[in-house]
Amino acid sequence: MTNNELLQIAMRQSAEDIGCRPEDFLLDTNVIVPFRLGQDAKRYYELPIGGDFISYGNNVVAAATEELSEIIGGYIKKFEFYHCFETPYMYWLNKQIEPKGYTVCFMAEYYLPDLNRLTSLPCAYELRVLSPKDFEGLYLPEWSNALCSYRKNLDVLAVGAYDGENLVGLAGCSSDANEMWQIGVDVLPEYRRKGIASALTSRLALEILKRDKVPFYCSAWSNIRSMRNAIKSGFLPAWMEMTVKPTAKVEEMIK
Repeated sequence: MTNNELLQIAMRQSAEDIGCRPEDFLLDTNVIVPFRLGQDAKRYYELPIGGDFISYGNNVVAAATEELSEIIGGYIKKFEFYHCFETPYMYWLNKQIEPKGYTVCFMAEYYLPDLNRLTSLPCAYELRVLSPKDFEGLYLPEWSNALCSYRKNLDVLAVGAYDGENLVGLAGCSSDANEMWQIGVDVLPEYRRKGIASALTSRLALEILKRDKVPFYCSAWSNIRSMRNAIKSGFLPAWMEMTVKPTAKVEEMIK
């Protein structure tokens, strides 16, 4: 695959996630569509969702339920697309949707590999490719980013770093979409800052590509450590996303 092919697959997937067309992400004007969670949407999406905003750097494509369509449509017309993902503009949106029982919830930046930079990075520790059978006993707090205990069926591949027979770092991926597998990584505190995370991430990305899937990586905008790992591992920012959910659901998550 080429970088452009990776990007096209990601755009097709995002279109399936919210109910727009892939080409909508390439327009130079903002777009609003009725929210529709596709049959092949990423498997971590959970209804109810009031609205979703996605940008690949050209515009913002917003999907909204009928109840929020007028408000969200007004929001993306009022502000530049890149301002729609930040304060103080987001406060304007929240003020409009809160009376209807909604609030801004998830915000994240997503990365795709740059195939011109992606390579297997060196590591001072042995790296082992692991199948689900190999990591079935690793659903522990220290590996909670690499493996997801409540979606075990989606975890398909991992790479472990070993100091002797002791596992000191783990990168895992979940089959969150038919063509795209998401990477998460953990390193034990005493082994950090030794290049283990980037070695694991880059190696796993290459293993995913060997299987004709697209590796992708997600981080919160405030997680500088994770962002640095993504870039060091050969990934670059590809798209950003912001989701609106019912206030009651968000308060439930906080509790």
